[in-house]
Amino acid sequence: MFSSFDISTSGLVAQRMRLNAISSNLANMSTTRNELGQPEAYRPRYVTFQTDTKIHSPGGGAGVRIGSVETSNKPPLMKYQPGHPDADAQGYVQYPNVDMTTEMVDAMQATRAYEANIGVIEITKDMSEQSLRIIA
Repeated sequence: MFSSFDISTSGLVAQRMRLNAISSNLANMSTTRNELGQPEAYRPRYVTFQTDTKIHSPGGGAGVRIGSVETSNKPPLMKYQPGHPDADAQGYVQYPNVDMTTEMVDAMQATRAYEANIGVIEITKDMSEQSLRIIA
């Protein structure tokens, strides 16, 4: 029974990391400079998940862990803004290639998965309490 808590907890941690990457992508969707202050568009980050065989249950369940945090290889969006301080010689500014709709759908999916893991923890807790009540 405790392994189901561990499996659900691993799902909570993984989805929280995914939401962190999504929030970072949305927060930086207009960023035109890197951390050194040089003109360079922010590159969106995406979290990949991997099955964690260290967390498993006798019934065949397995946990999840962060496989990697990848940086997007998509080219930046080029906007013609000759008066912008980060414009190149032709007057184009590089903006991050972040699609707000895709990020919001991913955020909703991560939120639903997070809620589902919390639901499993609540159900497991109720089963444990009822089992102890029957035994006592």
